Amino acid sequence: MKIGNRNVGRNFPPFLVAELSGNHRQEINRAKALIDAAADAGADAVKLQTYTADTLTLPCRSELFRVKTGLWQDRYLHDLYRQAMTPWDWHHELDAHARSRGLLLFSTPFDESAVDFLEETLDPPVYKIASFEVNHLPLLKRVAACRKPVIMSTGMATENEIEDAVRTLNEHGAQGIALLKCISTYPADTEHFNLRSLLRLRKRFRCPVGLSDHSLSHEVALGSVALGATIIEKHLTLSRIDGAVDSEFSLEPHEFGEMRELTLRLHKALGDERLGPTSQEHEALRQRRSIFVARTVRAGDRFTAANLRVVRPADGLAPSYWERVLGSEATRDLEAGTPLQFEDVIALAS
Repeated sequence: MKIGNRNVGRNFPPFLVAELSGNHRQEINRAKALIDAAADAGADAVKLQTYTADTLTLPCRSELFRVKTGLWQDRYLHDLYRQAMTPWDWHHELDAHARSRGLLLFSTPFDESAVDFLEETLDPPVYKIASFEVNHLPLLKRVAACRKPVIMSTGMATENEIEDAVRTLNEHGAQGIALLKCISTYPADTEHFNLRSLLRLRKRFRCPVGLSDHSLSHEVALGSVALGATIIEKHLTLSRIDGAVDSEFSLEPHEFGEMRELTLRLHKALGDERLGPTSQEHEALRQRRSIFVARTVRAGDRFTAANLRVVRPADGLAPSYWERVLGSEATRDLEAGTPLQFEDVIALAS
């Protein structure tokens, strides 16, 4: 899978996405500062969310539209989304700023009008589907019709719902799909991630997998990389105490940078499935044992446990030849301290 100029897959470093969400506090300069922080922390891309309060919900004050628990308890949906939305007239300017910092910028649309707007305004390299929208098949059809790669968070979705979503995206033109494991709570508790489900996602849907992580720890990201995650998405804030709508479950810039370093080092450590010594171990191989002459031996003498020893370094025959050497005759005179070779043993010389 390719996103812009970046290859995404298990043979490449994790693709790191900084989610800006509503942490800009409705200040465009703050949004730009978040983009700068993402670039400085080593992100590959920044992500917006493209919606309005009216495209997500109704301005109703009934209990049906009031958040019952969690970080935004007692907030009405329309008020919350009005506070958190990224103004649409910022998108082009933020995209230009991201490009100036060497970052890709893309977004999560929440309805068809947002897709149309993004296509006309940004022509983004990839689309993101939020976990809450996995069963919004009309939206998925419109996104797929843009014929671009799609990253989809799976969140609360069942395997059947994911299957329907993947089939819809494939049938309507998506150019590659990546599925992200996520917990659709804010913040997310680490013990609920079930990261082994990444293995199931990759095997079942034969696509790149990754993580959309609303926790504050690095352990979940590291565990996901160890299990094959190729994309890591984390919310970014300038400071968790600044009161932005999503700051409480967002990483600060130095934490995002720490995560980047740890995930890159872990990815390098994963390597491949080859067994055998690494290039770093070649010198260490000499510290294995081998068969050496311990007492002077003359041509025709038999080798015994008295005139041979298995010692370090590994310049002689491997210890696995010990039983074949014992009782065999020497082909030449050998001084003590000589590493034994094939040509020194009649039984092995031929």
